[in-house]
Amino acid sequence: MVEQVTLSLKDAHELSLSVLQSNGFNEDHARSIADVICACQLDDCHSHGLYRLLVCTNTIRAGHVNGEAGVTISEPSPASVHADAHGGYSLVAFEKARPLLVQKARQMGIAALAINNCYHFSALWPEVEKLSEAGLAAMAMVPSHAWVAPAGGSKGTMGTNPIAFSWPRIGEKPFTFDFATSVVARGEIELHRREGRPLPEGVAVDSAGNPTTDPEAALDGAMLTFGDYKGSALSIMIELLAGPLIDDLTSIESLEFDGGKGSTPYHGELIIAFDPHLLSGGRTKENNARAERLFSQIVDQGARLPSQRRYEARAKNLKRNAIEIPKALYADILKLLNHEQVT
Repeated sequence: MVEQVTLSLKDAHELSLSVLQSNGFNEDHARSIADVICACQLDDCHSHGLYRLLVCTNTIRAGHVNGEAGVTISEPSPASVHADAHGGYSLVAFEKARPLLVQKARQMGIAALAINNCYHFSALWPEVEKLSEAGLAAMAMVPSHAWVAPAGGSKGTMGTNPIAFSWPRIGEKPFTFDFATSVVARGEIELHRREGRPLPEGVAVDSAGNPTTDPEAALDGAMLTFGDYKGSALSIMIELLAGPLIDDLTSIESLEFDGGKGSTPYHGELIIAFDPHLLSGGRTKENNARAERLFSQIVDQGARLPSQRRYEARAKNLKRNAIEIPKALYADILKLLNHEQVT
């Protein structure tokens, strides 16, 4: 059993800020990163929680991400927003562009935000849930590095290419899902490697294209998409919509840009927001009732809604005002404060 360390929510956030600022991120970037990784840790999303401090630190030390980058916002059309992150993480760009995206979605019924020239390391659900808090439905997608083989293939060609969706509910937490189109997220394989645990079957192939449960072999080989050709097709769609459509890099190009440094993927992000009030002709309450009937039909038969476990974990951790991380990970995070190298 992996030995754990318990941190209060305040201590976890302050530790994250200290690590990020001591390694070159300015106050805005450090706060936005700390907010997201602590939100993920709060929801027991371990692969996107405090573990990501290692990823962010390694990326800025490699000289890739700009920890002081500003954001340039423009409006190409009445229904679109463009945010140039100038080589910084996407989180500040999203924060700066979100009010304009919300405004345009309410005016036009649907609006799109393209974030370019950014690094994206986190889960997508915090972004779409922020839009649902404003009463909008939303979806977001990004490519990554070419780590994933297409159905029938054996070489990394596409990214883990996550997609997230959130639907606002009156008086309830949003209906939200967020998943990679690969069988598991890349961070899950990294966590298995760090903890010396084998992967499940059907997750990856080694460099020779043979199935493997060895995390090291998987990292040297290729990941697989979920659902065979269905997940593969969805991954290609995301590759196109969050890449060429918005004039940004594909996962192949992102990996080439990295040059073997193992940094966070560099590319773009596409976020689309929908206004239920405008698109439903103002019948928001009536159509919310339709959605709630659907959710009830699902839950009443013993199934669960996506994010239900995450919300339960959030409530548990908020009640005890603490989170847990592996002791070995905590030791590595402390090393980052002393500018030691951690892999």
